[in-house]
Parts: sequence; C-alpha cells; structure tokens
Amino acid sequence: MTNIAVVGTGYVGLVTGVALSEIGHQVTCIDIDQAKVERMRRGESPIYEPGLDELMTKNIQAGRLFFTANHAEGFTDKDVVYIAVGTPEKEDGTADLRFINQVAKDIAANVKQDVVVVTKSTVPVGTNDHILSVIKEHLVHNVDVQMVSNPEFLREGSAIDDAFHGDRIVIGADAGYAGDLIEDVNEAFGIPVYRTDVRSAEMIKYASNAFLATKISFVNEIANICEKTGANIEDVASGMGMDGRIGHQFLRAGIGYGGSCFPKDTKALAQIAANHDHSFELLEAVIRVNNEQHRSLTNKAKEAFGSLKGRRIALLGLAFKPNTDDMRESPAIAISQELLLAGAEVVAYDPIATENAKRVMPEGVTYVATAEEALRGADAAFIVTDWSEIKSLELRAYEQYLKEPYVFDGRNCYSLEDVATTSLNYYSVGRKAVVNGKLVETV
Repeated sequence: MTNIAVVGTGYVGLVTGVALSEIGHQVTCIDIDQAKVERMRRGESPIYEPGLDELMTKNIQAGRLFFTANHAEGFTDKDVVYIAVGTPEKEDGTADLRFINQVAKDIAANVKQDVVVVTKSTVPVGTNDHILSVIKEHLVHNVDVQMVSNPEFLREGSAIDDAFHGDRIVIGADAGYAGDLIEDVNEAFGIPVYRTDVRSAEMIKYASNAFLATKISFVNEIANICEKTGANIEDVASGMGMDGRIGHQFLRAGIGYGGSCFPKDTKALAQIAANHDHSFELLEAVIRVNNEQHRSLTNKAKEAFGSLKGRRIALLGLAFKPNTDDMRESPAIAISQELLLAGAEVVAYDPIATENAKRVMPEGVTYVATAEEALRGADAAFIVTDWSEIKSLELRAYEQYLKEPYVFDGRNCYSLEDVATTSLNYYSVGRKAVVNGKLVETV
C-alpha cells in the first residue's frame, strides 16, 4: 500500500483516485470546493460516469478513500502526489497552466517528506520541468521532489473499464527510482507499462489524441464524398477497417468530435508546433474539417426546407457522446447556434446532460423531459448524440409525433433498409438519403 494524494476531483482526478484505492492504496483526494468534498464523502460522484458511485462507496467504507479541502491534511505522510487539475484552452489555443502552477505552490508549501509528484493532467511538453522549478522555488521544507509524467487515456462513459483494462500505462521519468515507484503503484492493474523520459510521455498523450481526431476527420471527409458519389460510408469504413494497419476504431462517420480532450488537445498540439516554428498543416486541417462537420446537419436541413425560419427543430441528445453528462465542445452547441441564427425554434432532450447543457447552450433553447415531447409537433428531428435510448426509439415514433416527417441523423442510428419501410424523409452521414420511403440515387 502506498499513501497517495490526488489534487483535483474532476473527471481524471476522481476516477484516478477511486481506481488507485480499489487496488489497495490509501488515497486522499483534494478539492478546494468544500461542498463538493462533502458530497463525495457521502459517496456521491459530482460527475456522471457509470459505476463510479459504487466504487467510491465501497472504498470509503473500506477506509482506503478520503476527501478533503485542506491541502496540509491531504499532503500529510504522502509518498506520491498526483496532479489532476484542469488545463483549459486559452484564446490562442495554448493550455492554461494557472491551476497547475497553484498546485505546485501548494505542494511546495505543505509537503514535509520526500515525494514523487505525478502529472496526470494533459500538459504541454516541458511542463513537468516547469512544475518542478515552481515547487523548488517555493519549497518550505528541505525535501526531495521528483517528477513523473503519467498521462491518462480514459474515455468518458467507459472510464472505469479503461482504468482497469487499459491498453498501456505510460510512465515518463528522468529519475529511475521515481519511475520504479509509480510502476509499483500501478502493478496491481496488470496493464502493460511503457517507460520513457518525461517529455516523450507528455508528447505521447497529445500525439495519441491528435491521431484519433485525425481518423475521425478523415472518415468524415470520406463520408462527404460518399454522399456525392452514391457510395455507403458504413461499407467503406468496414472494408477499410479490415486492414490490420488501419483498424475499425474511430472510423464511424458522424457530426464530428467534441468533449474535453480532442478539441483542446488538437489545438494545443498545433500551438506547441507553432511555438517551435513548425506548421502542423495536417492537424490544422483536421480541426477545420471537424468544425465544418458540426454544421453538416444544419446545411442538409436548409437544403431540404429552403429556409428554417419559424421551423421547430427537435434536438435528440446534447452531451458530446453517450454515457456522459459532459457538454464540453459538444456538436449540439454549434448546431443549436446555427439553427437559432437561421430563425428556427429549438427544443432539446438529453437523458442525463440537460442541467450541464443549460449552462453552455445558447439562450432560446427549450428543454423537455422526454424524446417524445421534443418530437411532438416538430418540423424535423436532429439526432445529435447516439444514446441507447435514442437509438432504440422506434421509427414510427418519428412518424407519429413529427408534424413533418424529416429526420436528420448525425450518428447513423438507423439502417437505410428499415427507414425505407416508412414515410420518413431521412438524411444521415455518408449514406444515400431516403425521401418518402425511397432511396435517392446520386446524380
């Protein structure tokens, strides 16, 4: 057992702390929000992540998981301190390190024993060196501090499974014994460990996310060509994915990526390259394609209706992906803005993310409690997030509730064969349209 502190109880910090306690370590999670701390002490997760509440309660009751707002208390007798605070995007695309800097100062002011500081937050290359310099500059007690970069690769909605069954654990350390300690801490996960230097570990995180974002933008561009040529993107993606060098993952066409990682990390990596006099033209194109893809459903609706002024549009799904309440960079935000600017009325439904959506969606959006309520009397439905509840909605529900039978499916939730048995006008991504129950052949 290792005594561990985790600073920050957002998505990464809380999942990390809970997972480490589950494999036997004694973990104290630190957050400056006292109300949030009290809630977590009761075993209530402040974020929606399937299975997290149950693991929190289990390890609190086992005496392995604690929460505090007091840094002095949190850092007492800790061998390892994980930094898991946010690094939000600044206006120029760079990562905002103010929370990182504050944690470094808090560590310096409170640690009274030698400690290994582990950076879980996604940070630009060279940040771990910066953190160490800040700690040393403000250090109160004569202790040794070593840095380890240990980037996270958690997918929202399946983070618990990823924590215990991930592809790899990356440990970047310039001091061998610090890397050895963190490898020992993670041994019980049974996940392959990849050891490297600190700066390479920092880059691995950015490079991984940028590559996955590139696959998404690439397949969406192929989907756009498929629509113009009469090809079917699902068949194309399946055929591509059979090549072991390509693989099937992240080849689903849709309305673009969102969330807390891909948008922020792609922009940050492009800016890191620019700061070193390198123009990352491929990544800049990936970002541009993704921004355009967010507008694809609205463009199709404008083409179908001519004008959206006065049209009532039902948005089904608001979170950037299913099984999360995260609204960060969700395509729903850009879509609703476009619709409102076009003079449409927007009625939105999401099974989990509504309260978070209200904080970031544009004014003028109406929120309802069920998908059926959103559809009732609407001129068209936009499928934005492929929640299981939405994918399982029967096609006849659209026929029953919509005033006009138009469906714009941004996640390809339904087969064209099934749609062709209905009276719907159905537009998806990278596939032929179905109008009045008939497939439209590309001219």
